[in-house]
Amino acid sequence: MILTTTGMAAGDLPVDPSSPEAQRWIDGELAKPEYQTAKPTWFDIASKAVGDWINSLFQGPGGDAGPVLLVVVVLIVAGLIVAAFFIFGRPRLDRRSAAGRALFATDDRRTAAELRASAASAARSDDWVTAVEEQFRAIAQSLHERTIVTVSPGTTASEFAAIAGRAVTAERERLATVARVFDGVRYLDRPATEADYQQLVALDTSLLDARPARLTETLR
Repeated sequence: MILTTTGMAAGDLPVDPSSPEAQRWIDGELAKPEYQTAKPTWFDIASKAVGDWINSLFQGPGGDAGPVLLVVVVLIVAGLIVAAFFIFGRPRLDRRSAAGRALFATDDRRTAAELRASAASAARSDDWVTAVEEQFRAIAQSLHERTIVTVSPGTTASEFAAIAGRAVTAERERLATVARVFDGVRYLDRPATEADYQQLVALDTSLLDARPARLTETLR
């Protein structure tokens, strides 16, 4: 039965809308399939509730979404970092940094003469990177053999230069300079040149002629 806008059933007498009979008619009308199909589902209600909640967040106090938006962005970035941590694992340290920037490898037992020969061989092949690295090691090993400065596999170039500079004060600046050259070539992938190598050779020669003070400091 269809109710008209005047509150009368089609083809029937007027009714009192407040009467129980009229209420039953209304309930029966709303129970028809076309009305039930139009009712929102639980999913529609839940979606609307979530959407309203998100909108309320971005409105913020007084309609300003700035602070809330910043918090949301920070949470998203943090979530991505955590997800990357679990997916890819902890980031690996640079292999050279992880090695402690050691001047000598733990299994390097070469003498100063052998290191000089290796540096000269590399220089003849225009391998200036190897020539610089080996010649600096030759300087350190030479002072070690002369018991001026005691070095170990964990010694770094800067540590060696600092201690050696106190033993041979006249060469302090040159020692610091070549240590920076070694670190730049060895650990920062900077290019080495023939001039760098020759600078190291000249320093090695000067140190061989020097009479430095003997230090008891051990570099580790």
